[in-house]
Amino acid sequence: MGGAGGRSGFYVGLGLALASSAFIGGSFILKKKGLLRLCRRGRARAGQGGHAYLQEWLWWAGLLCMGVGEAANFAAYAFAPATLVTPLGALSVLVSAVLSSTFLHEQLNVHGKIGCILSILGSTVMVIHAPQEEEVSSLESMAEKLKDPGFIVFAVCVLVSSLLLIFVAGPRYGQSNVLVYVLVCSAIGSLSVSCVKGLGIALKELFSGKPVLKEPLGWVLLVCLVICISIQINYLNKALDIFNTSVVTPIYYVLFTTAVMMCSAILFKEWQHMVLDNIIGTISGFLTIVSGIFLLHAFRDMPFTPDLLPLFLQQGRTDLHTSWRSADRHQSCQHQPLLPSEDKGSHSTEEEEAESV
Repeated sequence: MGGAGGRSGFYVGLGLALASSAFIGGSFILKKKGLLRLCRRGRARAGQGGHAYLQEWLWWAGLLCMGVGEAANFAAYAFAPATLVTPLGALSVLVSAVLSSTFLHEQLNVHGKIGCILSILGSTVMVIHAPQEEEVSSLESMAEKLKDPGFIVFAVCVLVSSLLLIFVAGPRYGQSNVLVYVLVCSAIGSLSVSCVKGLGIALKELFSGKPVLKEPLGWVLLVCLVICISIQINYLNKALDIFNTSVVTPIYYVLFTTAVMMCSAILFKEWQHMVLDNIIGTISGFLTIVSGIFLLHAFRDMPFTPDLLPLFLQQGRTDLHTSWRSADRHQSCQHQPLLPSEDKGSHSTEEEEAESV
């Protein structure tokens, strides 16, 4: 792939990834608005087994936005490296948080605002330092990558560890440790992203007129993708049913993105031609996004009050508040008539002279 073609494909993938985050983040708001409208009308809620939301156009608009977002995310993998596309998925959380505070009047505290800023900064750093040339451009090269011994060892390790987590650790620790089911989702998710990447390349070749439907690799990737997504949905629902969403979401994002970046580095060799400063920049951007997502979710329900400040800041705040109050008392005479204040001053002077006599 030429330099100009690779750069243009990179920007196409970047645009699709950003559009995907915007559509997916907005879809949650539209769905929530539709459910709230049904609640105000007294209809049966979805959490109580009702399906009245199927008659609400806002809910369908949200579902359509989510479909468009997922399609854009699917297409982004065909143009841009997975190392870039996957971490940018965190922006959908940011979009959802900002829009919910605007349209749903949900409170976004100081921690959430700092988390949003950190997520934007981390995403910007990752875009600057991410690999901009795609190493796999056809199904033939994808097949060669899948035969690589390093990827075979990685895939076997993922499958064996997932089976151990499902059948050994799950029955024992699945109800008490959030990492068990989230690790299953993250490990299998790294393989599903590889399948999406291959299918995206297949679709790109199909639109260019190549006989991709006759290639067995495309159908194998499709079957593997359906299996992987089914496992992901199953165990992610189990984790969400047992543990708090504010705990599951940041942990799942960190583990899933880390597994995808490892799989991408092994399979597509996206890091092979990166210089040291770009590698450090990519990792730093990812860790910054992780910090932002953690602040956005972990302290979502914690109100920020001055009592949470350090003691020295509370002392300064108390002194400042006291000085303000005393200044207010001294300045309040400006709002009083002048004659009474002068009379009061003359009375006090006469009393002091009498006492001295």
